[in-house]
Amino acid sequence: SLVWAAKPGMLFQKNRDSSLHSLNLSWVFGYNSSLAVHSLMDGEDRVLLYISSHIVVIHDILGNKQYHLQGHTNVISCLCVSEDKRWVATADRGPDALIIVWDSYSGVPVRTIFESHPEDGVCAIAISQDAKYLVTISAGTVQKVCVWRWTLPTEKPTCSTELKPEFGHQDYVIFNPQNPHEFVSNSKTQVIFYLWVRQSQLWDENTAWLLSPQTFKCLVGQFSQSVFHFNNTQALTGTSAGKLVVWDMDNPRTLPEELPAKPHGITATKVVSMQKESLTVLKVLESCVVTGDVKGQVKFYDGKLRLLTIYSHDKVGPIQSISFSTILRDPPGASPGSSKPFLTSWSDSSNSVSLTLNRNFILSTSDATMFHVATDSTNFERIMKEAKKAVNAIACHPQEPLVAAGSHCGLLKVWDYKETQYLVSRIFTEAGIQCLSYNPEGYLLAAGFTDGSVYVLDAISLQSICEKFQFSQGPVTHISFSYDSKYLATADENYSVTVYKRVLQNGSRCWEHLAGLDSHYKPIRSILFGVHSDRDEPRLLSLGEDRQLVEYDLNSSIKDHLVVTHRHRLEQAAVPLCLAWYPKLSTESFFLTANSCYKMKLYNVTTKMCRKTLLGPTYGSPLEKIQILPRTSSADPQQHYLVYITKDKVGLQILPVDGNPHKSSAFICHPDGASDFATSHDGRYIFTAGGKERTFMKWKINLHALDAAAFLGGEDLIPFYSLLNGGREGEFFRELEDYFYYVQLCRQGIDTMETRQVSTHIPLEEIPSVMRAIGFYPSEEEIEEMINEVKFSKYVDTGEQVIKINLGDFIKLYINHRPALGLSMKTIQRAFQVLGHDNEKGDKVIDTGDFLSLLQCRGEQMTEDELANCLITLLGRRSREGGSEPDTCDPTGAAAWTEEIPAEITTEVFVADILRLPIAK
Repeated sequence: SLVWAAKPGMLFQKNRDSSLHSLNLSWVFGYNSSLAVHSLMDGEDRVLLYISSHIVVIHDILGNKQYHLQGHTNVISCLCVSEDKRWVATADRGPDALIIVWDSYSGVPVRTIFESHPEDGVCAIAISQDAKYLVTISAGTVQKVCVWRWTLPTEKPTCSTELKPEFGHQDYVIFNPQNPHEFVSNSKTQVIFYLWVRQSQLWDENTAWLLSPQTFKCLVGQFSQSVFHFNNTQALTGTSAGKLVVWDMDNPRTLPEELPAKPHGITATKVVSMQKESLTVLKVLESCVVTGDVKGQVKFYDGKLRLLTIYSHDKVGPIQSISFSTILRDPPGASPGSSKPFLTSWSDSSNSVSLTLNRNFILSTSDATMFHVATDSTNFERIMKEAKKAVNAIACHPQEPLVAAGSHCGLLKVWDYKETQYLVSRIFTEAGIQCLSYNPEGYLLAAGFTDGSVYVLDAISLQSICEKFQFSQGPVTHISFSYDSKYLATADENYSVTVYKRVLQNGSRCWEHLAGLDSHYKPIRSILFGVHSDRDEPRLLSLGEDRQLVEYDLNSSIKDHLVVTHRHRLEQAAVPLCLAWYPKLSTESFFLTANSCYKMKLYNVTTKMCRKTLLGPTYGSPLEKIQILPRTSSADPQQHYLVYITKDKVGLQILPVDGNPHKSSAFICHPDGASDFATSHDGRYIFTAGGKERTFMKWKINLHALDAAAFLGGEDLIPFYSLLNGGREGEFFRELEDYFYYVQLCRQGIDTMETRQVSTHIPLEEIPSVMRAIGFYPSEEEIEEMINEVKFSKYVDTGEQVIKINLGDFIKLYINHRPALGLSMKTIQRAFQVLGHDNEKGDKVIDTGDFLSLLQCRGEQMTEDELANCLITLLGRRSREGGSEPDTCDPTGAAAWTEEIPAEITTEVFVADILRLPIAK
């Protein structure tokens, strides 16, 4: 077994180069500074454990190596580590929340608990001193406390209880080290003591303590953390007022066979004022009480709360956690291995108490900084300083293995990602960094900020090469250089595009503001530089959620006047989300878009005609950003790949895009939202930024694994058959074949007596009829796009138009154009939210008159004849059943058919009574 044979330090001896996945997490930059950092090993092997997003990171600081424990799909909300530092328990919040117990020696998840707190996940967790039990507290409004014997294969807790809401939100819990049947938790205002008996499903919690200033005639403050005193007769709670609340407990306390009415006799006997500064951390180690505070001070006290020693440094911020090493240092003058106590104390001639610690410790602060403290020299060594606010900006150098990341706290850092070495940083105090971009030569780095300012920096020193620009009225969301570095364009939250130009002044190059324009009326999703096909000049496009693609004439633009060449509406109903130039895979040139309906579209770069609509990756959310992967030196020159991020995933797509689902893959990168990504210049790595998670990640690309998955998925039509209901042998496919041949019968005449000419093709003009017959009802614009897609599919190569389509191509056309997720009731409800009004019952309704008017006057307008024919078709069956049947040949009879429709149309009436579709319950 990997677990039984595991030893400390084994993790970093594993060979992790071979992998079956197309993307493999290689390094995590940054961490969750609101959670504890634990020291697993100290000395020659300084190994830390901390949380980054949904990843548990085991980091060998001196060896510059990381090992990642991956299993959570949500951001990890809490963790705990056993006394011997071997067992690590982590939990998360959100859908499908998990509790996972890991072996830190081998990296193996030895136990996973599903549906522990299915409503809201876990907010606090602790492990007992003997490492047999876990206690968890749920994150919901009504909190549930559970004890788990995690070494047993059961999905049910040993016992549990619900807490009253008036106890406050309990967010910290810890076991009594001397009794695993006791533990204590606290909220900001109340402390709860627990006792549990294994045989009982009942709990008893001592009445929660709420201390007011009148209790001890002093300000107590908010509670931070609680611990059991090592004398086993008291408990302590730290407060924001710098005080310790001392709780006295009955002694001795033996575990009863059944829970008594009052298992505890807990009394708050006194409040000890320790200092003025707020206490943030409280720990008990052997015969010593340790506190950490907001000023970065670590203080040690004896059992009677007498100060022994202080460790402090002016560069240390508010302390978030303290973790002591398990290796004991020998005190000065002692022979190696002769001394094992945690501390040694003595008295000098002045009767003052001194202390020598035998363990180093790790400090983590709330401003995302870690320190290693060597207790023999009081040396504070800073081992990590990361972003303390959202990381939204990331960019890769176009020629060197460098990656730059910017944070909302103003921190800009550059790393050598090949050696994983931090190189240089700069802190901007005025505003946060929102976006970054290197110029194509790599000597400039442009940064857009949350206050609308733009900096152009030297890429090596990060110093400004000119004065900052302040022409955007809102946060700068996108920034990009032209291919020749003559132009720099930005987009901001106020829907404006701003262009800057490189000019010569006094013989030196500098940058000046050219012009800006409010190009869109909804958020801008992409700005994209390219090259004109007929001349070697920069070309600039912007794409907005208003569905407008705007092209600018940079050559004709002058100071304060940005010229627009063309505006094109790309979508009818969906929202375009991202834009990229498509590789030259044919004689025709395209740009590629991805929209909110999981579709990718190819547009001719000159005519802007939609040439192809394709099913994109469907991994929970639409593609947010796309980029063509740079080719490696050893790659096939004809093989291209697309990199993308969704709301929480990063993925790869084999090009050309054709709707084959096996040609793409995706992995969770940032559960709380991926904000940006960048690719290395050699196409070997992807970097993803995690936004408010305050992290960014390095992913190693394995294209062979993606190619193998696509090959195993099948060739030609095999992948597409699997997307049909029932597959190749299903009823749907047979019905589609029948429609195909029925169309041929109709074209030749149903009643003809001549010999039938059976073909594998149908005319293009029959595509809409067959689509509707199998349940897909495209709009007129979608019909035009489908027909044009087939008609001009070979025009560039042969100069001829296609006039018919075979069954295989029709299946691909159907799969690529139909709604990716089908038509849902929620979609119709959203339409009624926009078009309808509230009736007396509070339901969203559309009046029948308004309904008919909308169909005839808005969108793709229907004529009165078309509307009448539709109503006759939809309502005819029910009217005949009722015995009345208006004249179907007279369109003016439509008024009679509207009598079948209620005066107020709800979503249920529209779906069930008009469209006559079943409503899923």
